[in-house]
Amino acid sequence: MKRGLLFLLVSAVTLVIHSQEQAKDSVQGKEIILDEVLVSSVRVTKESPVTFSNLTKKELSSRNLGQDIPILLNFLPSVVTTSDAGAGVGYTGIRVRGSDATRVNVTINGIPYNDSESHGTFWVNLPDFASSTEDLQLQRGVGTSTNGAGAFGASLNLLTDAVAQEAYAELATSYGSFNTMRNNVKFSTGLLQDAIEVSGRLSRIISDGYIDRASAALDSYFLQAAFRGENTLIKALLFGGHEITYQAYFGIDAATLATNRRFNPAGLYTDENGEIKFYENEVDNYKQDHAQLHWNQRLGNDWNSNLALHYTRGRGYFEQYREDDDFTTYGFEPVTLNGEEVTSTDLVRRRWLDNDFYGTVFSLDRSFDRAKLIVGGGYNLYEGDHFGEVIWARVAPGADLRDRYYDDTSKKTDFNIFTKLNYKWNERWSLYGDLQYRTVNYKANGNETGLVDDSFNFFNPKAGLVYDLNSNHNFYFSWAVGNREPNRNDYENGNPKPERLNDLELGWRYITPDVQINTNLFYMQYKDQLVLTGELNDVGAPLRANVGDSYRLGLEIDAAIKWGTSIVWQPNMALSTNRNIDFVFQRDGMLQNLGNTNIAYSPGLIIGNRIAYEPNDTFQISLLTKYVGEQYLANIDAPSSVLEAYSQTDLNISYTILPKRVVKSIVISGLVNNIFDAKYVSNGYFFTFDDDFSNPGTVTTIEGAGYYPQAGINFLLGVKLQL
Repeated sequence: MKRGLLFLLVSAVTLVIHSQEQAKDSVQGKEIILDEVLVSSVRVTKESPVTFSNLTKKELSSRNLGQDIPILLNFLPSVVTTSDAGAGVGYTGIRVRGSDATRVNVTINGIPYNDSESHGTFWVNLPDFASSTEDLQLQRGVGTSTNGAGAFGASLNLLTDAVAQEAYAELATSYGSFNTMRNNVKFSTGLLQDAIEVSGRLSRIISDGYIDRASAALDSYFLQAAFRGENTLIKALLFGGHEITYQAYFGIDAATLATNRRFNPAGLYTDENGEIKFYENEVDNYKQDHAQLHWNQRLGNDWNSNLALHYTRGRGYFEQYREDDDFTTYGFEPVTLNGEEVTSTDLVRRRWLDNDFYGTVFSLDRSFDRAKLIVGGGYNLYEGDHFGEVIWARVAPGADLRDRYYDDTSKKTDFNIFTKLNYKWNERWSLYGDLQYRTVNYKANGNETGLVDDSFNFFNPKAGLVYDLNSNHNFYFSWAVGNREPNRNDYENGNPKPERLNDLELGWRYITPDVQINTNLFYMQYKDQLVLTGELNDVGAPLRANVGDSYRLGLEIDAAIKWGTSIVWQPNMALSTNRNIDFVFQRDGMLQNLGNTNIAYSPGLIIGNRIAYEPNDTFQISLLTKYVGEQYLANIDAPSSVLEAYSQTDLNISYTILPKRVVKSIVISGLVNNIFDAKYVSNGYFFTFDDDFSNPGTVTTIEGAGYYPQAGINFLLGVKLQL
């Protein structure tokens, strides 16, 4: 860890980081290729006053050996990632500027991907999706947030594979630590009759996981048909996945971390002979399928329209062994055995989620001599069923197994309209405006949420200025408002309020052929922010609570610097202070004002770095390092809630062989993660409860923490053949 930190501190002296764009010689926005019109309403360029980073397929490819998309984004500015299983396969998480995935607005080809109820993004449902991603853009702050729920930390939008000009077939395989294996096959017909292309991918990923029994068996597919005319682009897509993962969301306490960091308590029970065992099928089993239809039409020289229809079908369950569980939970009647009344039993239950999400998004844009105008919107509907069933019980006479012991429904509608304008005032000044109106209605009935019927009407304005000093220097300032509704888990905790964010961004960009520097100051002022409390619910989902006033203030700097013709240096750094104002907490039976406290899961220092040696187009070797400073797992600044700072360093090598016959290319890639074998923890949880039994007449608050250790040194080695 010390070597990795030293390496990063040397990088930080320059106070510059990487924008993840290919080098250019000016600050002018890049030309939008045909496929990118599908995301034109949610993407920005340097002509907009928005803080962002881009990653292309080429930049992802050398590290794309089966790990999840959040892990591939780990080295971007202000990003912190984690993996339940410890090695990047299975359930993974991402935070940007301290905001977790429920507050990162994610779209795929402009279609909302966040789950409508939880607001989360579960990449485990789309394994190996990076292999079908053309490029992606991460906007920090409110960003554009045109479709889907508002962003309170970042927006991430992905563009899937572009139309291929020539036919190809690809075979890829990789293998690594913890029996991790990824196999996939891709193909494209190329443009047939210069108009039609069909392409696809099949993938399978398996892994034992670093954590005990944290196995994953992940299947996915991607199929695309495209028609490209002189003024028309039509794309039909089907993609999805099926995941079976052994649960690993429980974490471990400090004592276990010190003695057996790979221990997984999931599925633990004591059999009739008093022996400790683990239930072999303590798994999540979930399928998700997506259908998208996109139609882009160029109307004359100045008009362009986009219309998309989408449908997502999800269904699956997680299975649990429950030891000595109460009959009343399942509607079982007490029974008498051997003269004694029995009111509890060992059992196995499944908790199901069956949902449908469908709707449309649309936009119309017009280009003028000095301006570009976009008008659009979207309407989306979510319908979800939550139900549970007992599939086995040691004692349950008279009970009908498989009957639903709870059966809840939910429905959510989401409509928005927006208009955006980029206006070039003169050669140096540009104005930016963005107005969005969004209305949401959420209905649910359940034991967890109670009866919910809540509606929200949000107005989200954004405005900004861009000043081009010359072709190399670009300055911007923006003010943006975001409003966001509570999620399902928030309603379980009580009567939540919607949250509001005012985001101010002040930035400078410097671009030459050999140096790119992006730096920005941000101030994010929240009202009724739903911050993570550090606690988890009974299915491992993080709990949140409104905190009144809070803010995030920070500085982000990133750069890409060429040294000669072969070396590229890409450092980045984020400094921030993240505070709850006058935070009130009940401790030892009394409400206490703790003053201004640190917001949970918000490290004040995040540094990333990449140094790459690329002597030609066929070979590259890079060293990537990440440092994440100390952070708190709760909002009360308790010493026991501190998650220690950590760093990791990865080594990535890629070599391309270009045979003269049969095979177009053979790409050999290697990735050694955590090359210095740091024993670090990237995530955790924190809980408190009042103990009024130990000392009658007094109340004492008990605190505890759980941790998610990550793997030490581990590797992945892959080979890809293109025919």
